[in-house]
Amino acid sequence: MATTSKTWGLLAQYETPKAVYKACERVRDAGYSRWDACTPFPVHGLDKAMGLKPSTLPWYVLIFGICGSLFAIGFEIWAMGHDYPFIVQGKPLYSLPAFVPVWYEFTVLSSCLTVFFGNWVLNRLPQYYHPAFKSKAFERVTDDKFFIMIEAADSRFDLEKTKALLKDAGATHIEELED
Repeated sequence: MATTSKTWGLLAQYETPKAVYKACERVRDAGYSRWDACTPFPVHGLDKAMGLKPSTLPWYVLIFGICGSLFAIGFEIWAMGHDYPFIVQGKPLYSLPAFVPVWYEFTVLSSCLTVFFGNWVLNRLPQYYHPAFKSKAFERVTDDKFFIMIEAADSRFDLEKTKALLKDAGATHIEELED
């Protein structure tokens, strides 16, 4: 039984952070939408060079933080005022200062959990397989090389034109990635 491999896209290698930054600007300006840059360390301003929009994660954290805060104060008011009324040192049942530590900590907890799990969801993690994992050159991404990957599923993708764009942008090595 013969298997046919399908081109997933192109992988281009660059030698310096400046080279990959300039190449990202060229790919962005060419109108590609399904592509990514991989670097061994953060490159300042690369998100701007790629034309990435700001993350929606802070809005999720705000919403879930407020919901966690409302839940915590509501639960404390219900528990101390209705379900288990208990007068301590002559203080009223609805003593807001007594609720603050738990209220605050639950707000922080709900925000932190949202950041942790939201980051995983928004980045589609864990990703156990990617076509770039087959590339011997891509193994250097965690050491000292910089890469741009352009997916063949992109509407602007044309194998030869895309190779030419990446080569003109300073790529030292270009290879096709198989699905």
